[in-house]
Amino acid sequence: MAQKSVLITGCSSGIGYDAAHALTKRGWRVLATCRKARDCERLRGEGLESFPLDYADEDSIAAALDEALSRTGGTLDALYNNGAFACPGAVEDLPRGALREIFETNLFGVHDLTARVIPVMRAQGHGRIVNCSSVLGFVPMKWRGAYVSTKFALEGLTDTLRLEMRDTPIQVILIEPGPITSRIRVNSIPHFTRWVDWRNSARADQYRNSLLKRLYEDRDGPDRFELPPAAVSAKLAHALESPRPRARYYVTTPTYLMDGLRRVLPTAALDWIIAKG
Repeated sequence: MAQKSVLITGCSSGIGYDAAHALTKRGWRVLATCRKARDCERLRGEGLESFPLDYADEDSIAAALDEALSRTGGTLDALYNNGAFACPGAVEDLPRGALREIFETNLFGVHDLTARVIPVMRAQGHGRIVNCSSVLGFVPMKWRGAYVSTKFALEGLTDTLRLEMRDTPIQVILIEPGPITSRIRVNSIPHFTRWVDWRNSARADQYRNSLLKRLYEDRDGPDRFELPPAAVSAKLAHALESPRPRARYYVTTPTYLMDGLRRVLPTAALDWIIAKG
């Protein structure tokens, strides 16, 4: 049996990095992409096949898929859309450019790559598309409006695609991790610095007492309920290898908890719980 192939985005660290190594160990041919060429070089040094893919650049997406297909002989068994970033800040302080930038990567780029992969999977008669969302794809959290909005949109787009693919051999799956050890907080700082003029915000004191401490604090250990990226890789393996994969996979306790609460609580009660957290 031919070795199965999977294209993964956002492999420089965190969830994507662990997934690339974990699936390689499980016998998959992993095409591990990163936005920056130097990260690809580092992954190649670790024995992975790696080349650039930048969701914000249409030409980069096209070139990366061409590279992947040239390596596999024109087939691709699975796509794992993992790459994303955050831009913290109160919604009222987010300029249009900040939302445009984050949607280009977290949604438009994911859609672009997915739409290019679907004809390949149709032609070969099978395929799985797994999109990495978040607990913030179905419940909000203060200071995370930009990220939340992209993940809500990704969930809607993915759910619709899953319905539309029911008459095809292509399966569409969501993974919703919750708090996972990664560099997303650290990586969000340049975006916050670039776009959010917090000193002139009506919420400047709240930034000082809340968000800035969260962004810049030097923590000794993981947050409560935080799991390592391997927890996501385990769910990803099931999504890719199970004969009957689920439509969505929750990973952490907060994700299961929030899903239950949103089903049974009125909006005002759920808002109160989330705001306290």
